[in-house]
Amino acid sequence: MLSVILGAFGAHLLKELLSPDKLESFQTGVRYQFFHGIALILVGILWQLTKISQLKVAAYLFLSGTLLFSGSIYLLSCNNILGIEHWTFLGPITPLGGISYIVGWFFFFYPFFTKKEIFS
Repeated sequence: MLSVILGAFGAHLLKELLSPDKLESFQTGVRYQFFHGIALILVGILWQLTKISQLKVAAYLFLSGTLLFSGSIYLLSCNNILGIEHWTFLGPITPLGGISYIVGWFFFFYPFFTKKEIFS
């Protein structure tokens, strides 16, 4: 729900306030948040069916990835509007969120390649 709201906010309200590059970055944050929101739903369903502990780790990594990656992109895109141009620490946070996403996908898929019987 939040990614849909932010996407609409970006498409309708921010297009007048942001440069095309910043608006595109904002929409990238929305896209990643949306996809990983769906991934979290899938992780929750699969965890209920399998109780595989790696799925819980994947969920936490997807959540932290969303906060770090999408959150930092939102703030970087809107830094002029928010008056936080001096928050230079945000730039290095974005790749940490990307790494969280990548490691989360590893924890998501790993059990399905290593366990013989997933759904018992």
